[in-house]
Amino acid sequence: MKISELLAAESIELNGAAQSKREALDAVTALMAKSGKIADIEKYRAGVYKREEEGTTGIGEGIAIPHCKSDAVAAPGLAAMVIRDGVDFDALDGGNVDLIFLIAAPDTEDNVHLDVLSKLSVLLMDENFTAGLRNAKSVEEFIRVIDTAEAGKDAEQAGKDEEKAAQAGVQTAEMAQTGAQAGAYILAVTGCPTGIAHTYMAAESLEKKAKALGCRIKVETRGSGGAKNVLTAAEIKEADCIIVAADTQVPMERFDGKPVIQCKVADGISKAEELLNRATERKAPIYRAGHKEAAESSDGGNDSIGHQIYKHLMNGVSHMLPFVVGGGILIAIAFLIDGFAVDLNALPLEQRGDFGTITPVAAMFKSIGGAAFGFMLPILAGFIAMSIADRPGLAVGFVGGSIAAGGTSGFLGALAAGFLAGYIVLLLKKLLEKLPESLEGMKPVLLYPLLGILLTGIIMIYAVEPPIGALNTFINDGLNAMNGASAIVLGALLGGMMAVDMGGPFNKAAYVFGTASIAAGNYNIMAAVMIGGMVPPIAIALATLLFKHKFTAEERKSGPTNFIMGLSFITEGAIPFAASDPLHVLPACIIGSAAAGALSMAFGCSLMAPHGGIFVVPTIGNPFLYLLALLVGSAVSCVLLGVFKKNVTTE
Repeated sequence: MKISELLAAESIELNGAAQSKREALDAVTALMAKSGKIADIEKYRAGVYKREEEGTTGIGEGIAIPHCKSDAVAAPGLAAMVIRDGVDFDALDGGNVDLIFLIAAPDTEDNVHLDVLSKLSVLLMDENFTAGLRNAKSVEEFIRVIDTAEAGKDAEQAGKDEEKAAQAGVQTAEMAQTGAQAGAYILAVTGCPTGIAHTYMAAESLEKKAKALGCRIKVETRGSGGAKNVLTAAEIKEADCIIVAADTQVPMERFDGKPVIQCKVADGISKAEELLNRATERKAPIYRAGHKEAAESSDGGNDSIGHQIYKHLMNGVSHMLPFVVGGGILIAIAFLIDGFAVDLNALPLEQRGDFGTITPVAAMFKSIGGAAFGFMLPILAGFIAMSIADRPGLAVGFVGGSIAAGGTSGFLGALAAGFLAGYIVLLLKKLLEKLPESLEGMKPVLLYPLLGILLTGIIMIYAVEPPIGALNTFINDGLNAMNGASAIVLGALLGGMMAVDMGGPFNKAAYVFGTASIAAGNYNIMAAVMIGGMVPPIAIALATLLFKHKFTAEERKSGPTNFIMGLSFITEGAIPFAASDPLHVLPACIIGSAAAGALSMAFGCSLMAPHGGIFVVPTIGNPFLYLLALLVGSAVSCVLLGVFKKNVTTE
C-alpha cells in the first residue's frame, strides 16, 4: 500500500485558512470526511480533539500530525492541508503550523495501513520533502511529491536492510577507533499512546542525530502494530546507554543495571541531540528493576508532591473500579430480583437483613458480586503501593488493604495502607541496597515481602486501625444519620464538584468519595455523585437545540451526541464546550449538577453501582424520582446556559 492510496485528492487543500487550532482541526476533519472513510464524523472529531488534549500533535518545523484511531473510521485515510499564513497550534517549538496531515485509523486488528502512516511520519522529518509539499501548485503535484519521496525512501530502506544483513553482529574497525563519544552504542525505545505517528518520528529523529554524531543506534518502536525492531539481550548487554522516549508502558526489567534515560516521546523528536549527548557523556542513572525512581526523566523529575500523590491514588482507583462496578451492579441486581419476588414489608423483622439473598437467583448474584467487592480494598491499596514502589510493593499493599477491609478502617484505612506499604518498601530498598550482590535475587522474593508485610501489618493493626477505624465509624454513622437539610447540602456539594472540572481532581475526589461510601454501605451518596456527572452533557445537548444562536454551527452539530454521553455518565462530553467558553458554561453546569445532587438526596435515591448512567436506573432506589432529579438539574443548567452565554454573532 502506498501513501497516495490513503490520501484522496478531494481530501487535499493547498490554500487552507484558519484563525485558531480548533478551526484548523475542524477544517482538516471536514476534508477527511470528503473521502467517505469516516462512518461517524462527530465521534471521529471528538477523538481528534481528545488526542490533542493529551498533548499537541504540532511537532515543530511548521508541521502538525493530528490523528485518531477509532471505530468511527470505516477505512484508513489521510487528509492534508497547507495554511499559507500559518496558525498557532501549540507546537512543541512554539512556532506556527502551516502543513497539517490528519490521520484516520480504524480500530481493528488489520494494521496494514500502519507501516504506510509511519513512513509518512518519517518523511515529514525531511526538510526537502516538506518544502516540496508547501510549494506544490496543484493537488496532482502535491501527490507526485509524495510518490517520489516514498519511492526514494523505499529504495533507501531496501539498501539499509541489505547492509544490515551483511553487517549483522559486526562492528567495523573504524567505529572501534573513533573515540568514546563517536563509538558509543545507544539503544532507544519509542512509543506513544496512539502508536501511529510520534512513535516513528521520534525513532527517525534519534537515528538521524545519532548518525550526525557518529554514534551507533538501534531503535525499538512500540506502535499500534506492535513492537518492531525489538532489542535483544545481547544488544542490551553491549549498549552504553538506553533512551526510553515513550508515553506508554515499556517493559523495563530487561534494562536492569544499565544507564537509562526516560523521557516523553515528544522529547525524542525535539530534543534528540540533547538526549544523545547525555547518553554518550554517560550522564544517565543506572536503572534497577523494581526501582523506578532510579531512572530519572529528562525534565529532571520535578513532579510536585501533590501530583505524585494524586497519580499514585488514581493508579489504585483505576484498578479498583472494575471490581466495584462489576460487583456493585451484580449486588444491585440481586436486590432488584428480591424486590420483584418478595414483599419486604411482609417479611419478619429478623429476615429483612437477608434481603438480596432470599431467592436462589438473587443469592447467586449477591454471592458473585460480594466476591468481587471483597477484592476492592486490597486492590486499591496494592496498586497504590505498586505505583510507589513498583512490583515489590504489590503484595505488601494487598495485605495492608486486606487488614483494612477486615477491620473497621475500611476505605480510609486501605488508602493509608497503600501509601504506607509503598513507602515502607522504598525504605527497605534503600536500607538493603548495600547487601552483597549474591543476595540480590533474594530481595524481591524474600526480603521485601517478608519485612514489608510484617512492618505494614504491625503499623496497620496498632497505629492505623484504632484512630482511622474510629474516624471511619464516626463518618459512616454521621452519613447514616444524615437527613433533611444536611443530606441535601452534601448532595449539592458532591453534584457540583462533578461539574467543576469534568474529569479533573475535583470530579475525581467526589467520585472516589462516592465509591468509598458504597463500600461503607451508604448508597445515596453515589446516586448524588453520578447524577451530578450526568447533568452537564445533557444540559449542553438541550441548550444547542433550544438556544441555537448561542452556539457555533459546529457546536450545534456535535451537541446532540452529548445526550448519549450524559445518559451514559460520561461527563467529559461537555469538556469541548466548557473549554471554549468556561466563564459562562462552567457556572451553569455546576449549578444544575448541584441542584440534581441535592434533589437526589432529598428524594432518598440510592445507587450501589458506581457507573452505568441510565443503564443501571432499574437498580436505583426510587428510580422515577431519580429521573425527575436528573431532568430538573439538566433543565436548570440548560436555562442558565441560555442566560449566561452570549450570542455567537455578537461575540
